[in-house]
Amino acid sequence: MKLVIFGATGTTGRHVVEQALEQGHTVTAFARTPAKLGIQHSNLKVAQGDVMDLPSVEQAVQGQDAVVCILGAEQLKSKIRSEGTKQIIQAMEHTGVRRFICQSTMGTGDSWGNLNFFWKYIMFGLILRHVFADHQLQESYVQQSNLDWTIVRPGAFIEGDRTGQYRHGFPGTDKTSKLKITRGDIADFILKQLSDNTYLHQASSLSY
Repeated sequence: MKLVIFGATGTTGRHVVEQALEQGHTVTAFARTPAKLGIQHSNLKVAQGDVMDLPSVEQAVQGQDAVVCILGAEQLKSKIRSEGTKQIIQAMEHTGVRRFICQSTMGTGDSWGNLNFFWKYIMFGLILRHVFADHQLQESYVQQSNLDWTIVRPGAFIEGDRTGQYRHGFPGTDKTSKLKITRGDIADFILKQLSDNTYLHQASSLSY
């Protein structure tokens, strides 16, 4: 499958790129600074560009079978997740590419009930409140689109490779989640959505 990955140079994005190449996909990694990726492969193309520049986003999306969005930001008050996702959606609608997999965060929407006191009121209530609001807005753009979308809501990222042993799709009333998952397993779940429509037009929580 031909896919373009936005946020490819991030810590989770690199896992997605590497696993996608291992699985035989043809990958376009969209990056503002391509040198940060540091991966070379015959099935890998690196497209330099800014996600806020619609023409370059459209060029990267054109002809792809699927689009993966794992946008992140170093600045806590950045709106790059929501605004960048809006650009990607517009590019997909213009070019006719429909399959869209977007990584958000556990706690948004009906997954709020999965969180404990610390995550509800300390992290997302205070420290990461702007990040959380940006993810909420990001999800609203995805859900309002006409695309074949899936939203992935992982718990807190931890270092580690793919294990394949994790929980997903549990209800917002579930209180047994460990609220964490490795970046390798996030990538594993994201790529599985390329050939699985179980969560088409749905959001799935993801954790151990």
